[in-house]
Amino acid sequence: MSGARDLSKLNVGFIGGGNMAYAIAAGLFKTGVLKPSQVIVSATNLKNLKTRWSPLGVNRVTTSNAQVLLEAEIIFLSVKPHILPVCRQSILDEADSLENLAAHCGEKVMVSILAGVTLEKLKDTFSFLNIQHVRTMPNTPMQVGAGCTIYCGGFDNNCPGVVLSYYEDIKFMLNQLGQAYEVQEAQINGITGLTGCGPAYVYEIIEALADGGVKQGIAREMAIKMAAQTVLGAAKTVLETGKHPAVLKDEVCSPGGATIYGVHELEKGAMRATLMNAVEKSAARAKELQ
Repeated sequence: MSGARDLSKLNVGFIGGGNMAYAIAAGLFKTGVLKPSQVIVSATNLKNLKTRWSPLGVNRVTTSNAQVLLEAEIIFLSVKPHILPVCRQSILDEADSLENLAAHCGEKVMVSILAGVTLEKLKDTFSFLNIQHVRTMPNTPMQVGAGCTIYCGGFDNNCPGVVLSYYEDIKFMLNQLGQAYEVQEAQINGITGLTGCGPAYVYEIIEALADGGVKQGIAREMAIKMAAQTVLGAAKTVLETGKHPAVLKDEVCSPGGATIYGVHELEKGAMRATLMNAVEKSAARAKELQ
C-alpha cells in the first residue's frame, strides 16, 4: 500500500451499528486514521447506539439512514443481508426529496460488508441513489489492527474522479486495519469462508487448547492467555518466515517426542478435514445469502 493519506476532512458513515461496524470504527480510531467526530452511525434503536458508541467518542448517532447518506462521503453498509430490503425502504421513506438525495450521492461511495450480496444486487437495490459501490468482506480482528479484508470496486464507466480518490481512501483505511487484498468478485464467497468466518474457528481452537490446559491443572485465565499467545506466535511465524506451515510443524515434531503424539491425535480426530469442511460450508452459505 502507498504512503499515508490525510483523511482528516473525510466524513465516514455506518448504516448499521453492530459488531462489524464497531470493529471497523474502533480500529480506525485506534490507529489514528479517523477521529470520532468524523463518524456518523445509524440504527433502529437510538438508545442502544448511544450506549455502545458514546464510549468511543461518537456522538453523531441517528435512526435516519438518509441522514448518514447526506452527511458522509464514504458509507459502510453494515446491516445483515436479509435486512437489505428494509434498509432500502427506510431510505425511500426518509428522503424528503429523492431527486435531492440522489444529487448528493452522485460523488459518494457505499462500502458493503454484506456476505453474499453482489455488486449487481447492490446497484439494483440502490439504483435511485446514483451512488457508487464497493464490495468488501472484513473480519472482526480489524478492531485490534489485525484484520484480513478482501474488496473489489464496481464503478460505472463515467465514475467521477472524486469517487476514485475515495476508493484509494477506502483501500488505505482497510490496510491500516490489518492486511487487505483486492480480488475479483467471483472469489469473494470462497474467501469469506476462510477470512470472514475464520476468526470464529480460531477462537474455537483457542478455547479448546485452553480447556486442555485446564485439564492439566492450569488456571483457566492463564490457560486462555497461553493458548492465545501460542496461536499468535505460530501465525506470526508463518507470516514472517514465509515457511510453509507443514515445514514449521515438522520443526516442532521431534522424533518420538511429545508433539508428534499430539499431532497424531489431531489426525485421528480429522481436524484438518473438519476445518476444510467448515470453510467450504461457510463459503456455500455466503453464496446462498445473495
